[in-house]
Amino acid sequence: MTPAGDPRAERTRAGLRAALLAECAERPLEQVSVSAVVRRAGAARATFYLHYQDLQALAVDACADVVREAVDALHAWRGAPDPAAPPPALAEFLAQARGRRDLYRSLLHPGGSGPLGELLNLQLRERSRTERELAGAPHPDIVAAAVAGAFTALLADWLHGDRPADPPVMAGQVWRLLIALHRTPFG
Repeated sequence: MTPAGDPRAERTRAGLRAALLAECAERPLEQVSVSAVVRRAGAARATFYLHYQDLQALAVDACADVVREAVDALHAWRGAPDPAAPPPALAEFLAQARGRRDLYRSLLHPGGSGPLGELLNLQLRERSRTERELAGAPHPDIVAAAVAGAFTALLADWLHGDRPADPPVMAGQVWRLLIALHRTPFG
């Protein structure tokens, strides 16, 4: 295994991620092969397996940015949140996610399960809990779990077509729900 922070290893992983995303732009993840990815990346098959266990592990790594972007978009506001005005970053995130929905749907299953769903839920829960703790808001664990679960499930269902809405409409719906969760009194 290559050490963490090795620039050569990071370049190789970046090339494999880019190759996978390019392949997925042409066909669903289920139809992409390791051979196609390494050929596009100009890497050897053994190099692929040095960095990733399988295509799903590469896909989750390639989609890690979407998790960071989702978490940041949901926290892109300051002051008192206005239920009528979701952060513009949320609608922008949803528009970008819709553009890669075929890839994300293969990793984020309906209801929010799947490897991308697990990663999104975990990171969103951590960020929400930390921000509630810093603000001195009550019940940070409960609210963080509710926010992470609700957003992950809604995003998954929306990407799978169960909630037809344009990104700005979806952003407004999600935003109002998440604000309501934050404002719910727990006794």
